[in-house]
Amino acid sequence: MGDALLRQVADRLRQCVRGSDMVARFGGDEFAIVQTSIRSNEDADELARRIVEVLSEPSELDGQQAAIGTSIGVAFVPGDGGNPDDLLKAADMALYRAKEDGRGVHRFFEPGMDESLRARQVIKLALREALARDEFELHYQPLIDLSTGEISCFEALLRWRHPDRGMISPADFIPVAEETGLIIQIGEWALREACRQAATWPCHISVAVNLSPVQFRSRVLVETVRAVLAATELQPGRLQLETTESVLLQDDNGNLAMLQELRRLGIRIAMDDFGTGYSSLGYLRSFPFDKIKLDRSFVSDLPGGAEAQAIVRAVAGLGAGLCITTTAEGIETAHQLAALRQDGYNEGQGFLFSRPVPAAEALRLARTAEPMERLGHIQEAARTSSSPT
Repeated sequence: MGDALLRQVADRLRQCVRGSDMVARFGGDEFAIVQTSIRSNEDADELARRIVEVLSEPSELDGQQAAIGTSIGVAFVPGDGGNPDDLLKAADMALYRAKEDGRGVHRFFEPGMDESLRARQVIKLALREALARDEFELHYQPLIDLSTGEISCFEALLRWRHPDRGMISPADFIPVAEETGLIIQIGEWALREACRQAATWPCHISVAVNLSPVQFRSRVLVETVRAVLAATELQPGRLQLETTESVLLQDDNGNLAMLQELRRLGIRIAMDDFGTGYSSLGYLRSFPFDKIKLDRSFVSDLPGGAEAQAIVRAVAGLGAGLCITTTAEGIETAHQLAALRQDGYNEGQGFLFSRPVPAAEALRLARTAEPMERLGHIQEAARTSSSPT
């Protein structure tokens, strides 16, 4: 089936080019095109757009339809390379940038990409040793029950403390870990460590762990979770696994089945970044999520943004109607908190309550009433600041 798909792709690429152009397959799913006698850069831009459009059309494979995505990198002679090797290297770097920016896009080579790729390679090599050297750690950000002010859950957030470079941003190393597949090992470590530490917290506090779409591809996720729970003796009901709709977009039926298996273990499943995708509502019909986490982009526009207010209220009503817990992320001001409480959100998370903290500090917060007292102060400040003068 894979070979048949590659042949169809090759045929479609031939149809996109002129007689003087050359199409070649480099191996795997990578192709290259040498386009000659072009009048301007716009010609290459037009060809790239045409390829994306043509390859986006479904392919018929033995009675089944397959949809694929395409990323394209473009380089020119002589500006980007004076010989074949340099030209292909430049096009390859532009392709990496296109892949980073998502499917269905093309990017032209820029000189800065060389430095970016080298930095990425450094991170890729260092990542392979980071787990063995115990360089990863988890920080925890509390989720607050907005009706009581108590901590209901901590979200575990992965951090990398490099011995020479210090703390490396997750935005820099998580995509590389996903690209190389190392996220499977790193994710298993994070899950095990989060459950081990959560077992020392008061029993009413849960722990939330983010899942990468790559972890679902391994097909051993359910067994991994089951083994971690057994080893750490954490009650399944105290573990929440957070995912985004991208997991369901990649393999709707297969990943839905895995989520169902996880639910049968007694684990709670949350949809993160709710409201930013185009099919979130459809997935609420196909899978009974326990929690939806409203994306911070909507909270940041509160309380003044009329559009944000409408979406925030709609999500709150949706959660109430479906008996799904609603959590608002990115709360930074007392006025945002007041608006979310008024709309009926169950939980809140953000810098207003606490930044992500190391495990020892999370344990201290879990054993004190500090968040409850802080919520009282925030509410009082909100009432004071909004009172008439």
